[in-house]
Amino acid sequence: MKILVTGAAGFIGSALSLRLLERGDEVVGIDNLNDYYDVNLKLARLERLQSYERFTFIKLEIADRKAVEYLFVQEKFQKVMHLAAQAGVRYSITHPHAYIDSNIVGFINILEGCRHNAVEHLAYASSSSVYGANTKMPFSVHDNVDHPVSLYAASKKANELMAHTYSHLYQLPTTGLRFFTVYGPWGRPDMSPFLFARNILEGKPIDVFNYGNHRRDFTYIDDIVEGVIRVVDQPAQPNQDWSSNNPDPATSLAPYRIYNIGNNTPVPLLTFIETLEKYLGKEAIKNLLPMQPGDVPDTYADVSELANDLGYKPATLLDDGIKNFVDWYTDFYKLA
Repeated sequence: MKILVTGAAGFIGSALSLRLLERGDEVVGIDNLNDYYDVNLKLARLERLQSYERFTFIKLEIADRKAVEYLFVQEKFQKVMHLAAQAGVRYSITHPHAYIDSNIVGFINILEGCRHNAVEHLAYASSSSVYGANTKMPFSVHDNVDHPVSLYAASKKANELMAHTYSHLYQLPTTGLRFFTVYGPWGRPDMSPFLFARNILEGKPIDVFNYGNHRRDFTYIDDIVEGVIRVVDQPAQPNQDWSSNNPDPATSLAPYRIYNIGNNTPVPLLTFIETLEKYLGKEAIKNLLPMQPGDVPDTYADVSELANDLGYKPATLLDDGIKNFVDWYTDFYKLA
């Protein structure tokens, strides 16, 4: 297949592109290579992909309507995995316009590209953040998610609504994937594994919000990629049992689906830190702080729909995932 991966220099995008190339697909990767975090890390991720003849990289801003239109017309993709976005809950508190430009304007440009160029399936990244103020655990795709607590979460919920509209109006199969706290080798420097590892090794305090009482459904990168590939390969289908009297948020009479991809095993933040300390061989200095605006206390994914429909459930143990991350981190940054 010829597949477009947006955000191909990102954490998930680069890992997904590598897997698609390894199995023989042709991948066109786009990314704007912005400086939200270290561009050198993004370039190093791309370097892993550029040895494949079936990989093409194009530097492109998805908010650029004309550039996206031209890309779709020229390349004629069969399927699209849309991962490009302005990420980060806390950054959305201080830089709201970046989320509208990338996550809303950029997403409509991708939808229009798919609509006008006979794309067989659009899969796209949503987020566990859409559950917002929900407290019923585990989080289910069948739950109402109308109470986001950050603009980032609101932009991802908006993506799901926009996708449904295109599935309904134009019969474009769309599948949204709510990722839960992705971690592992080649991860993002703005996320806790990176931030904690760097400060622990440098002997600096780590900021532990909510006094360490968070629980997160940490999901290893390889599990995320496997789930994404299974979704991409199976275009969304209408749910013929869908009822307008009792509407299911995760399905539709249109070819539309929403899935959680999480480890289905929430871990206390302090346990996560202890595991990181074990493999770094050094104890953290903890700066205990109250909960940040936009944060939620716990995340916990119900992945029964992913298992039932696609025969897959993430299963990497935190201990194994953290060890792999630390091994990569110390090698990549050439630490003893």
